[in-house]
Amino acid sequence: MTKRFAFAGRVSTEDQQDPVASRNWQLNRAQALIEPVGGVIVAEYFDIAHTRALPWKRRPRSAALLEALKDPNRGFDAVVIGEPQRAFYGNQFGLTHPVFVHYGVEMWVPEVGGPIDPESEAHDMVMSVFGGMSKAERQRIKVRVRAAMTAQAKIEGRYLGGRPPYGYRLADAGPHPNPAKAADGRRLHRLEPDPVTAPVVDRIFADYLSGTGIHALAERLTADGVPSPSAYDRARNPHRSGVAWAKGAVRAILTNPRYTGHEVWNKQRKHERLLDVEDVALGHETKLAWNPQEAWVYSDSQAHSALVSQDLFRQVQQRLHARNAASTGRAVRTRHPYALKGRMFHSSCGRRMQGNWNNGTAHYRCRFPSEYALANTLDHPRTVYVREDAVLPPLDAWLATAFAPDRIRHVLTALEDAQPDRDLRVEAARQTLADCDRKLARHRAALEAGADPHLVTTWSRDVQKERAAAEYELARITGEHRNHGRMSRDEIRALIDVLGGMLTVIRHADPTGKAEIYKTLGLRLTYEHETRKVLAETRPAPTMCVVKVSEGGLEPPCPCGH
Repeated sequence: MTKRFAFAGRVSTEDQQDPVASRNWQLNRAQALIEPVGGVIVAEYFDIAHTRALPWKRRPRSAALLEALKDPNRGFDAVVIGEPQRAFYGNQFGLTHPVFVHYGVEMWVPEVGGPIDPESEAHDMVMSVFGGMSKAERQRIKVRVRAAMTAQAKIEGRYLGGRPPYGYRLADAGPHPNPAKAADGRRLHRLEPDPVTAPVVDRIFADYLSGTGIHALAERLTADGVPSPSAYDRARNPHRSGVAWAKGAVRAILTNPRYTGHEVWNKQRKHERLLDVEDVALGHETKLAWNPQEAWVYSDSQAHSALVSQDLFRQVQQRLHARNAASTGRAVRTRHPYALKGRMFHSSCGRRMQGNWNNGTAHYRCRFPSEYALANTLDHPRTVYVREDAVLPPLDAWLATAFAPDRIRHVLTALEDAQPDRDLRVEAARQTLADCDRKLARHRAALEAGADPHLVTTWSRDVQKERAAAEYELARITGEHRNHGRMSRDEIRALIDVLGGMLTVIRHADPTGKAEIYKTLGLRLTYEHETRKVLAETRPAPTMCVVKVSEGGLEPPCPCGH
């Protein structure tokens, strides 16, 4: 009798590995496993260019396979894995295989010699080992690559890729030292001054050191028709208009040490951050993050022609890092309190408006020079102002009535219904603890049976970390339940009474006090300069209230009745 299988596999990146070759050898291994039992592959789920660190739900084809498991008419009876180290990373097997068991779909793995037995401790341990080996392999590769690139940048001063800094262009530096890459025509590159943009870099450093500010420098370069970095290098910047110089571009040039002729590497890193700290199984997202300057790697000697001297660069950095009036050319201003500090945003650009004191009155300002507005295709005035005293009276009047008695019933119901149920989270944490205890017991048994102590210690350390995280989560959840559990309607009503009392005195609070209250309420104001209206949103609870206020007064409340 023919047994229908779905094939699952993965190849990491198209540029480092051949997806076709990788798929073929994984598919051959899978077919060799299932053919003796009359197995035939009728469906294929093969991920390309997705790292193994991504959980199955975030890999397109693996996620499609998990969805297919739910369908009784899925068309296959079992799933065969081509290579477990490519399919599973860390504890992914433990998070994935129970889904197969739940829907009654067997998982076949070549290293096991057939289907995974969900009741077999040996099978579970073997698959956990492959997940650990997969994670260790990835970490080992990262360490080796970083160490090699550090040596190449520091000792050889080698250009390690990326776009050349503004003011430089790439020049040929000979064949690649790796024979295999040299045979493929790969060559090294180095930086050399660009005859068009190198003088601009020299001008930026000289003008800034002579007292010109970054903002003024950007405007002067734009007015003089000097191509900005994105305008000069359109091939690498198709997503930018290139109309004007941005302040950030000028600052990036002034702070780039590569203009001194030394190669600099490791200024940024790919940082893996949990998508959701409450659900570690979702995995990480990778973001570029700046490394501290002490982690930057400088070449031991000059690697390319310098555009500025070491002394000039040092003087510019001193001015940039100075925090006195002389460094900016501006007079020291007295600090004023702003009731809406950090609460006011401009609708056209989405940026937070800055506090500005004019004629003895608090204002909020959004400055967006016309060159930048044009560059970002925005219809944005050069400067937008809104007076604080035109917003506060109608705003405070609305806040004071937001929790009026006639609205209490609606708010009580919304607050009570929005409270999360912690029982499922507690049960999940306890289940994780139980799973960890079972794994530790198996590891002790393996050690007593003569397994490699170093390997068992590594397994146990990972499980201990997972167990500690589960213990912390359980303590946090139960602590919340004990100290801040589901509130009764009377407790919610008391909370609202306190909030209502606080809002009744808001009119008489000083700006600092108002700012704290607005922050507590989760207030966000969005100013529409064309209509001269302010959209106010508050999030003191899972519900949201929206109302518009203007210099003419308070508009009708939102339809939700808050």
